Amino acid sequence: MPAELHAAAVAARGFMPTDEGDALWEAAAEAAEAVPGAPFLEVGSYCGKSSVWLGAGAQRAGTVLFALDHHRGSEENQAGWEHHDADLVDQRIGRMDTLPTFRRTIHDAGLEGAVVAIVGDSPTVGAVWTTPLALLFIDGGHGSEPAHRDYELWTPHVAPGGTLCIHDVFPDPADGGRPPYEIYLRALDGGFVERPPSARCGCSPAPDGPRSAGVARRAGEGHGRRRPGVARRARRTRGGGGAGGRWSVVSSRRSRGRRCR
Repeated sequence: MPAELHAAAVAARGFMPTDEGDALWEAAAEAAEAVPGAPFLEVGSYCGKSSVWLGAGAQRAGTVLFALDHHRGSEENQAGWEHHDADLVDQRIGRMDTLPTFRRTIHDAGLEGAVVAIVGDSPTVGAVWTTPLALLFIDGGHGSEPAHRDYELWTPHVAPGGTLCIHDVFPDPADGGRPPYEIYLRALDGGFVERPPSARCGCSPAPDGPRSAGVARRAGEGHGRRRPGVARRARRTRGGGGAGGRWSVVSSRRSRGRRCR
């Protein structure tokens, strides 16, 4: 990742730890190579921190990131909750509005040509979306209903060979909320397998077979057809719940793979 963009990502307002953002950028680069020309989409952009990492990957690949958010903040961002920032409240209407901060973040990073903001809620946009995606990053509402809804709405659009990233996946309930982990398991049960890494991860070949997942592709060829695939693991870990933590990538429709330890 170019140094100036990396510095912009680290400096941006938000909760994405740097090591997780770096891993997200690597996943984006690999997804772009697997599905050339297809765009990325993230569900949940907040102030644009993750959007810089993903937008940098999109810019490098000559594609775009669609950054979807209603910009009213998720539950944990509201007044009285741990991750509430009072200066992000529109004082005229008394509601959160992270869009101005998001736009400044993308402008200051020089990514306005690679990051397209979609201002709306996930169900409304997802109901009419038809474009196949090289990469989908789910980091919206972490409650059971919004997490499972985002999975159901958006994963059908992950293109053959594309990548699904899920933030805050905690196998141990003591570490964080369950819904992101639940949709991660749904992805593995629903035809996604761990994603083969590129050489930039320093991976070595591993035999085919079941593995515990962190990064994956959907197996098979062609939208709607799924075959068994092979997998690898590439998880980034940080303690805490909804505003930072482990993210996992389950990716789509590829028949060969390697494991990254």
